[in-house]
Amino acid sequence: MEEITAGVNNMNLAVDDQKKNRIQVSNTKKPLFFYVNLAKRYMQQYNEVELSALGMATATVVTIAEILKNNGFAVEKKIMTSTVEIKDDSRGRPVQKVKIEITLVKSEKFDELMAAANEEKEAAEAQVQS
Repeated sequence: MEEITAGVNNMNLAVDDQKKNRIQVSNTKKPLFFYVNLAKRYMQQYNEVELSALGMATATVVTIAEILKNNGFAVEKKIMTSTVEIKDDSRGRPVQKVKIEITLVKSEKFDELMAAANEEKEAAEAQVQS
């Protein structure tokens, strides 16, 4: 019976690990502003976004969060840091990596800032077409 309970608890954790509003950031796969714009879209949909990264990508997550905060789009809700053990295939032994998770929520001005940004984008597109 205990094994079944443990299995059910692990299933709940697996579902929680795949949150719809989580962005797992890499500092090599996509440009910085890809993640900034994706975070804005997630905040529009879910009112908050969780930025997550391991190792060297932690600096990228902090930069994304600061860009969103400094431009008035987001407010910091929670910052969590930890270390995780990952098996390094090249060395054949576990390696400790730093992990960061930053949760941001929409600021009070978010919707008006997004509307203004969309107006600017449409005006720029109209100029290009004419």
